[in-house]
Amino acid sequence: MEGKETALFKLKNTNGMEVLITNYGGCVVGLFLPDKNGVLTDVVIGLGSIDSYRHSTQPRFGAIIGGYGNRMANGAFNIKDEEYTLCKNNGPNALHGGKKGFRDVVWDVIYVDNSRIELYYFSEHMEEGFPGNLKVKLVYSLTEDNSLKINYAATTDKPIVVNLTHSTFFNLNGEGSGTIFNHQVQIKADNYLPVDSTLTPTGNIEDVTGTPFDFRKAATIGSRINDHSGQLKNGKGFDHNFVLNKHAMHTPVARVKGDKSGIVMEVFTDQPGLQFYSGNFMRGKNILKGGGKDGYRTAFSMETQHFPDPPNKPLLTSTLLSRGKEYKAQTIYRFIADSV
Repeated sequence: MEGKETALFKLKNTNGMEVLITNYGGCVVGLFLPDKNGVLTDVVIGLGSIDSYRHSTQPRFGAIIGGYGNRMANGAFNIKDEEYTLCKNNGPNALHGGKKGFRDVVWDVIYVDNSRIELYYFSEHMEEGFPGNLKVKLVYSLTEDNSLKINYAATTDKPIVVNLTHSTFFNLNGEGSGTIFNHQVQIKADNYLPVDSTLTPTGNIEDVTGTPFDFRKAATIGSRINDHSGQLKNGKGFDHNFVLNKHAMHTPVARVKGDKSGIVMEVFTDQPGLQFYSGNFMRGKNILKGGGKDGYRTAFSMETQHFPDPPNKPLLTSTLLSRGKEYKAQTIYRFIADSV
């Protein structure tokens, strides 16, 4: 593929936590840590080979998403009165950077050791319809407090919209353990972005109070995913961007707990939004690395990011990156085995 080699790398710490990462799409393939009983548990949905990733009906398992994460309405946007057209790969919209995006490419490995890997990708001007030569650096770090840190950096030689994110699918009870309905979720967000029938934000910002999207107090996913809500119907479940309350990098914006494993995942970010997705389009068509299938709603993702579609939605803040400026973002997933 592109004349570049792919490989699988292992990061590990002294607590028994291990993370498997490939430079194909920057994918996190597996994440192992002891559960409340000390049993090593893989909490990441992953596939067993590069060919499996390339031909998957869920091509974003664990991948880095860019140049623009989430949806762009009608596959088009405007920068300084110049119109750019993208691949419409999600109904009438462009999703996650287009047909290939940054997930179906081989990243260059520029550094690796036992706890850190640095990847680089050069996206040429007009690749997938985006202007500018974009240079992207991605760093995964595994720390001794069982945190997987993801740092993004990018520069461009021409104005471009950028929204990089990470699309690992988690099941905190372990890959192949069943649905995520009994996972407890907490998201520190007073507001969320409603979507239309194509899953693109309407441009409005709405209060979560009195809706199934109020996760300010922990609740199980299954306790509300089947509520009679027009928004849940549009999203086929949860597939919405939450407008995070004002937060510092050291304060978690979300918390999820696996009911069987006791494993807790805390999410930290410097980004304003979080896309919570409840595995609504998983259909059991892909064989996972452990031999099972990716069944319906057997995993969730929490993609920290900027808001979807801001070039076309004036209410949402800009994601424009100009020449001479640097895009930077950080996300941390921290894991705890809770015996309670």
